[in-house]
Amino acid sequence: MNIELVVFDMAGTTIADNGEIAAAFQTALKHFGYDVPTAAINTVMGYKKTKAIKMMLNLYEPSASNTEELIEEIHTVFLNEMIAHYSGLNEIEILPYAEEIFLFLKSKGIKVALDTGFTKQIAEVIIEKLGWLKNNMIDCMVCSDEVPKGRPYPFMIEKIMQQVCVTDSQKVIKVGDTEVDVNEGLNANCLYSIGITTGAFTRQELSIYKPSFIIDHLKELEKIICS
Repeated sequence: MNIELVVFDMAGTTIADNGEIAAAFQTALKHFGYDVPTAAINTVMGYKKTKAIKMMLNLYEPSASNTEELIEEIHTVFLNEMIAHYSGLNEIEILPYAEEIFLFLKSKGIKVALDTGFTKQIAEVIIEKLGWLKNNMIDCMVCSDEVPKGRPYPFMIEKIMQQVCVTDSQKVIKVGDTEVDVNEGLNANCLYSIGITTGAFTRQELSIYKPSFIIDHLKELEKIICS
């Protein structure tokens, strides 16, 4: 199989999400008087965070007060919560087999990239702590605020392809734990768009969106790529 690039999501796919993102959303929304349950927040995981906030506000208060200014204010609180969280960690929890699969792919001459619904400001805190760019564990990272629209639009994958000089999306695999990860890969016309059950969505929930495969851990990629 002639694969040139694998694009991984971050939280829930390569690093652990133990509820911190939902908690930060809840704190930010509650600061402005919105008490949103975790179950509702989980349905918008993976989206660009300002988009996710807008979707939640549309559910809970579809009114004239749901303005871009309010969304930005809520996002600023969320941003500060997440930066404080990741900055305060001595060590960020890497999900099983993530670094192992990165090294496996690189041994095959395959580029490794991350994309995320986080802004660059949050993602850079995480990547700096992990050292994945400095030690060449990954080739590049693109964040939702670096493109016109985040997932499920294909723009982040397309930007990554440009950066690593991959021209054929049929030589690209996308891996992620949410609906929008799967749809991003499909919309980018990747060879495979793979769902993984280590994050926000269960196998049953992922199956609705018709991913190429559903895996339970990243090591399963080896078999897919070598088939």
